[in-house]
Amino acid sequence: MAAGKTSGESKEESLSLTAEEEEVLGGLDSRLFGFVRLQEDGARTKTLLGKAVRCYESLILKAEGKVDSDFFCQLGHFNLLLEDYPKALSAYQRYYNLQSDYWKNAVFLYGLGLVYFYYNAFHWAIKAFQEVLYVDPSFCRAKEIHLRLGLMFKVNTDYNSSLKHFQLALIDCHPCTLSKVEIQFHIAHLYETQKKYHFAKEAYEQLLQTENLPAQVKATILQQLGWMHHNVDLLGDKATKESYAIQYLQKSLEADPNSGQCWYFLGRCYSSIGKVQDAFISYRQSIDKSEASADTWCSIGVLYQQQNQPMDALQAYICAVQLDHGHAAAWMDLGTLYESCSQPQDAIKCYLNATRCKNCTNTSTLAGRIKFLQAQLCNLPQSSLQNKTKLLPSIEEAWSLPIPAELTSRQGAMNTAQQASKTHHPKTEPVLGLSQTPILQQPLPVQMIPSSQVDGLSSPVKKKRTSSPIKHLEQLHANKDNLNPAQKLMLEQLENHFVSMQQGLHKGQSSHLSGPSDEQPSFSTGPVQYLQAASVGIQKQIGHGTLSSNSVTQGAALNHLSSHIATSGGQQGTTFTKESQPSGNRSLVPETSRHTGDISNGCAVVKGLSNHVQQLTVESVCDPNHGNCTSPNLLSNSPHISPSLIGKASDSVGTGAYDKASNIYPAIHTKTNNSITSSPSSVVFTTIPFSKSTEQTTTHSVGSINSPQNRLHTINREGLKNIQSSKKPDSPIINLKSDSQIIPSMSVSIYSSSTEVLKACRNLGNNGLSNSPIFFDKCPPPRPPMSPYPPLPKDKLNPPTPSIYLENKRDAFFPPLHQFCTNPKNPVTVIRGLAGALKLDLGLFSTKTLVEANNEHMVEVRTQLLQPADENWDPTGTKKIWHCESNRSHTTIAKYAQYQASSFQESLREENEKRMQHKDYSDNESTSSDISGKRRKGPFKTIKFGTNIDLSDDKKWKLQLRELTKLPAFVRVVSAGNLLSHLGHSILGMNTVQLYMKVPGSRTPGHQENNNFCSVNINIGPGDCEWFVVPEDYWGVLNDFCEKNNLNFLMSSWWPNLEDLYEANVPVYRFIQRPGDLVWINAGTVHWVQAIGWCNNIAWNVGPLTACQYKLAVERYEWNKLQSVKSVVPMVHLSWNMARNIKVSNPKLFEMIKYCLLKVLKQCQTLREALITAGKEVIWHGRTNDEPAHYCSICEVEVFDLLFVTNESNSQKTYIVHCQDCARKTSRNLDNFVVLEQYKMEDLMQVYDQFTLVSEINMFLQYHPPLLDIAP
Repeated sequence: MAAGKTSGESKEESLSLTAEEEEVLGGLDSRLFGFVRLQEDGARTKTLLGKAVRCYESLILKAEGKVDSDFFCQLGHFNLLLEDYPKALSAYQRYYNLQSDYWKNAVFLYGLGLVYFYYNAFHWAIKAFQEVLYVDPSFCRAKEIHLRLGLMFKVNTDYNSSLKHFQLALIDCHPCTLSKVEIQFHIAHLYETQKKYHFAKEAYEQLLQTENLPAQVKATILQQLGWMHHNVDLLGDKATKESYAIQYLQKSLEADPNSGQCWYFLGRCYSSIGKVQDAFISYRQSIDKSEASADTWCSIGVLYQQQNQPMDALQAYICAVQLDHGHAAAWMDLGTLYESCSQPQDAIKCYLNATRCKNCTNTSTLAGRIKFLQAQLCNLPQSSLQNKTKLLPSIEEAWSLPIPAELTSRQGAMNTAQQASKTHHPKTEPVLGLSQTPILQQPLPVQMIPSSQVDGLSSPVKKKRTSSPIKHLEQLHANKDNLNPAQKLMLEQLENHFVSMQQGLHKGQSSHLSGPSDEQPSFSTGPVQYLQAASVGIQKQIGHGTLSSNSVTQGAALNHLSSHIATSGGQQGTTFTKESQPSGNRSLVPETSRHTGDISNGCAVVKGLSNHVQQLTVESVCDPNHGNCTSPNLLSNSPHISPSLIGKASDSVGTGAYDKASNIYPAIHTKTNNSITSSPSSVVFTTIPFSKSTEQTTTHSVGSINSPQNRLHTINREGLKNIQSSKKPDSPIINLKSDSQIIPSMSVSIYSSSTEVLKACRNLGNNGLSNSPIFFDKCPPPRPPMSPYPPLPKDKLNPPTPSIYLENKRDAFFPPLHQFCTNPKNPVTVIRGLAGALKLDLGLFSTKTLVEANNEHMVEVRTQLLQPADENWDPTGTKKIWHCESNRSHTTIAKYAQYQASSFQESLREENEKRMQHKDYSDNESTSSDISGKRRKGPFKTIKFGTNIDLSDDKKWKLQLRELTKLPAFVRVVSAGNLLSHLGHSILGMNTVQLYMKVPGSRTPGHQENNNFCSVNINIGPGDCEWFVVPEDYWGVLNDFCEKNNLNFLMSSWWPNLEDLYEANVPVYRFIQRPGDLVWINAGTVHWVQAIGWCNNIAWNVGPLTACQYKLAVERYEWNKLQSVKSVVPMVHLSWNMARNIKVSNPKLFEMIKYCLLKVLKQCQTLREALITAGKEVIWHGRTNDEPAHYCSICEVEVFDLLFVTNESNSQKTYIVHCQDCARKTSRNLDNFVVLEQYKMEDLMQVYDQFTLVSEINMFLQYHPPLLDIAP
């Protein structure tokens, strides 16, 4: 007994932390992820982290989970640094559930984002990272966040957002995972994927001029240039292009001779110029270097077919489609082969398989071919089909034929030698320095068996089909008595990681050795769905070095960017490789791998044996396009897993051991009972899928630990009170002093005087924020609203549109009309007969008058597809989509008028022809608007829509603008009661008039107005327009639909599918706007419009002086900031001008405006104090009349009062403005910046103090043009 007691005491002592250890742990959190090495020099840190995790788990178990929430947050950080991602996620989950204001903790959000990023749950990683930047714009890892956001948006094909974040990362001088040249490479590749080939070519060539360019980056750039020259007609004639392409690819192979993808491209180039032998050699090299690729085998089949070797071509095509069942090109080529051999039945089967492929772009052509072959078969006698000798085996027979050895010999020994030599010859490895953080982690770190150890795999097809990790595990498990030591070790590793492998593993998908197998080499005509995000191999270092990238290739439907990535700790000498597989319309994860390295002359050197490992295909733990998440326990659902393995996995880890990756954000989750195993970590990390917005009933075996009701924190960090101290760890990494958060709440309110506000701001700190939220401190970051509850019944989803019919001028100026339109309960109001009642001369806005007035005036043109108003099909007419084609160009009023007239004449001619052919036009029209979901025939006719024609110049458009002064005050362009009239400068299309010139089918895609302001639209005629309107309450639902369809709600062009909205219980107002009708769009209303006939429209925005309008405008201002989107209306500038110009009697409106003034006043004073403390001079600059508000030229946030301008820009008087955060990222000490002051603090104080609430009786509205140039 005594011995047992002594043993227990010593064990307890070993789990306690010394004061010195607590001090070191205080400086370890998620910000160090990737910046601290846990091998070699960091071995002590790794040991300490492991000890801390055990200590924390022990304390939590002892306290039955009743501990301070910070325990779980810090535990999440420790597990993240140790790369134990399931435990990190579970710990962060517990912190989230216990900490109501978790969103204030930027370090927690960053760690959570890293975990989501690791699991490829990009939807949630993006949200977490965006919230970090929102709550703390000066976060020390902002560059890492922008880099990851750039990569994720690139994967999601949101190229504009990706470009913005890469540019934000590029200007940041802080240390980062990728080097400057690699970020520049990603920007160049974005140009390429957007088909801006000249920009891409220029950027690539400029990169090649960089001194000391890493070999791998050089190889990748040359490969991209070569492939561009092969594919892009704009780069010259065919002979010249192919010559350059081959030269570039050969130079790329000199830099990286082991790039299978580059060998494949070289083969394609040789094939296109008829060098068959060279093409075969290149293809064989590609197979040897990068494992079996469906593209390579398809191209080999094409070569054999061209050489009139049908049997060899057949076998190559079979290899391709067995490697990738969804390879449309291979199925089509195989069908063509069968058709050329007079085997129509087999050809039909192949063509049908091609049409079922998700990346098939010519379905209609194939459908016609299938019908033609079927008609041929019907005309042939059955006997002739049966007696005819077949040149080729049928598709069923060919599928099971053995592949000839000459097609499949792998030169295994050579490849093994090459893999082993890579670790000794860094030049053959992607050598990338400064790898503080993994860019795209291998989701499931499970070592797989090298192909050379698996017997009986003579065909690359068979290798592909049998390389599933589950099958390897089953094979080893079944033969465990006959395994050699290496295989036994492999079996043990696979079993240990088996349940981890289930986290997000897509059922039924297999994996294969590294190398691209899914790229379609020819360029795509549609959006790229499967762009892989990075072409960078990163070697693990601590703070400096150089980076290079691996090959990046653009394909038809799939773009591959392979990424070699290092982790912060990792197992030395082990390489993990991942290859994406397409699943639906999702953009999947790039190929990744890990290496460890050392610094030698600025380059990373790979140490140890780099084992070639199998790839593991997974899906994100959470669907980035949907709120639903994959169950964390897929063991019992997979038909590919043997019962014995299920039992073993279940024994080793409890079913609740790992949290779902999206439990922290989604609103609704369900949970089954959890069992607890003997593992302490299983008890500590049992999943609690508890949403704060939805109550769930959760049952656990150990309820006292995991029940959300038991939240008494009886342990208050005894012995660990310094766990959050800011002292650096023992590694000489970087200074991690606490990041500045949002300026803290002070003991001042909107009723405090300006003097009291400034007094409270004194000496708050030396890092004031210029772009923190202007709304309430206690609110979390903005999020889209949930769909209103309870949902509307189906018979209420097509409500009647509120309409007012005017008979005379008195009706138009009747005060209740204003109240009716601005009532939040009415999302839209149609004022019928307005032009007639006010005797407006709409002819002033007719096309004829416009041409006579200013025929050379600029018109923005949108090229669109002519479709029925209630449908939106893809260009081929095969499926309904949300993305709306709308490409921009420019012309003049005269040229568009000519197009508009010719369009009308053409329509008349077509109608006459139809009448002559005795066709019922009306029946055809009704059929065209049917939304039955049947396939439509493409392609669609192209039309041009003249939009955003600026009528702001009162000299050019004097008559037109004067006519609009006849309107009632509340809808006028300029009025004292219009918030936008208090800006003091013009915002085109908002507080100025814009004109739209339309032909039938012209579309204004779905949107809310800028900053949710109201909108006025008058139809000039002569044709009608059809409107679709959704209330503001439902914009969150439409935002979710946009995300599911890979669209940006704020920036993309989208046209809602009415069937989707109906299923989601979203009400849609639908009405016709006739000539002379005015449509009032209320604040925040979502709408989209299509012209039915030939017509012109005029429109502008207004801002009613209501609390609802101001609130929605500020909410959208903050949402834009979270989404890194520029707010067209500068709400800070506007709020100060409102305080100068108007008197407010509405208490709610007054409080919101006053609070905004308070926040900005605090920010200005705090920033000024910080600059003075830092010894930075603030130079008076002032403002001029009509000077617009200023925005940061980098991140596009509004900058008020204190402008950060580079010395060069100031001397040249160009005044390129930066916000404080971007200025500090560019120059940490602001050495290269001057600070210009536009308002004297005394003047701001005076405005603040004089803005008071007035009683409604004495209230009067005083409007005068705002004088914004305050004298010094």
